[in-house]
Amino acid sequence: MKVIVVGCTHAGTAAVEQILQDHPDTEITVYERDDNISFLSCGIALYLGKKVKHLEDMFYASPKDLEKLGAKVHMKYDVLKIDSENKTVMCEDMSTHEIINDSYDKLIMTTGSTVAVPPIMGISDTRILMCKSYAQAQAIYETAQKHRHITIVGGGYIGVELAESYANTEHDVTLIQSRDQVLNNYIDQDMSQNVIDLLKEHGVHVYLNERVTGFDRDDDENVLIETNQDDHHADLVIVCTGFVPNTELLRGQVDMDRHGAIIINNYTQTSNPDIYAAGDACTVNFNPTGKPAYMPLATNAIRQGALAGLNIFGDIQKYMGTQATSAMELFGNTIASTGLTLRHALDNEINADAVIYHDYYRPNYMPSTEMLTIKLVYNKDNHLILGAQLFSKHEVAQSANTISVCIQNKNTIEDLAFMDMLFQPNYDNPFNYLNLVAQQAVAKESK
Repeated sequence: MKVIVVGCTHAGTAAVEQILQDHPDTEITVYERDDNISFLSCGIALYLGKKVKHLEDMFYASPKDLEKLGAKVHMKYDVLKIDSENKTVMCEDMSTHEIINDSYDKLIMTTGSTVAVPPIMGISDTRILMCKSYAQAQAIYETAQKHRHITIVGGGYIGVELAESYANTEHDVTLIQSRDQVLNNYIDQDMSQNVIDLLKEHGVHVYLNERVTGFDRDDDENVLIETNQDDHHADLVIVCTGFVPNTELLRGQVDMDRHGAIIINNYTQTSNPDIYAAGDACTVNFNPTGKPAYMPLATNAIRQGALAGLNIFGDIQKYMGTQATSAMELFGNTIASTGLTLRHALDNEINADAVIYHDYYRPNYMPSTEMLTIKLVYNKDNHLILGAQLFSKHEVAQSANTISVCIQNKNTIEDLAFMDMLFQPNYDNPFNYLNLVAQQAVAKESK
């Protein structure tokens, strides 16, 4: 079989490795327009904050690694056209500008995403940077040495993580968010306030409900950030306003959603049976709603990529979907989430409610302990668990994984209330805190 993989970050790398592990005789050709593969953009904030010494450590595979497995890897090649009817691709060698044509039996579309650049006047200013790729990460690190007052536009994961890293390296940091909270895709407004309080405690200026309308330069040649509320000034601006899928090559040839993300079935197959898609280029099956959604996360990309590598040989392994489970460390605290927030559940017309558990994670008689906050979201009609948000100095990220499994397996609050979990005073109380928050929910519903 002849397979072409278009794009090779997380999903593409996983697909190639899976194919050649199971079917080493497969003829695989990779076309990637960048000069690197497998860059973990989550490492940008770690590198900026000096938690990671070398940015190159954020690569977990190289083109040579894939070539050793047996793939033909063409770096700095731009795919110009895909003809799905004739199963051909047209590419340009970006170094020589030579045009080549290739053919495939199966195509795996792993073209990823790009930063969603708002159509704002002045955004092309050289002191306004984006944050995703290796080259952008290098620019962010280098400019941090020269500029002190940094403004971040966007309060998602990357924006908040960058705010922490800049604050920890003695920069004057401003975070501008168009919504009424930060991390709005992952936590509710009440939990978001914990994050905002942390940012402010560490000197970050947080402005909510402010939409950036333009950029300019002031009299001192600093960047002037114009919003619908006020003007702000900065030496440097980092734009972190989300991502959009790179799917123009297949527009009109396979089914896509309103974001332009490719819709896949349970085997990562598109509406064209010979084309598979994975990663930021496509949708996910979001289990809490049972609907396709666009969620550009590396965890989704790696799993979908590996599944595409399996399933081009037949419907071998079903895609289980996702709960969009994620976590971050912020100034020594862990914020973790999985599934639906209460706001998103209600927006999806689910009869949802939530309870909040706030107590110490282990007994007071221990030498030390920490406060823990858990918000558990559930369906009032059938008591299914829909999501959870956790916040503590204690490491609670793995508890988000536990709730993720509960959502995946369609467990109810009654199930979680008495689910078997360890007790040992070093770790928790006789009833684990996940049992206790579920018991709160059960008690609330029994009234």
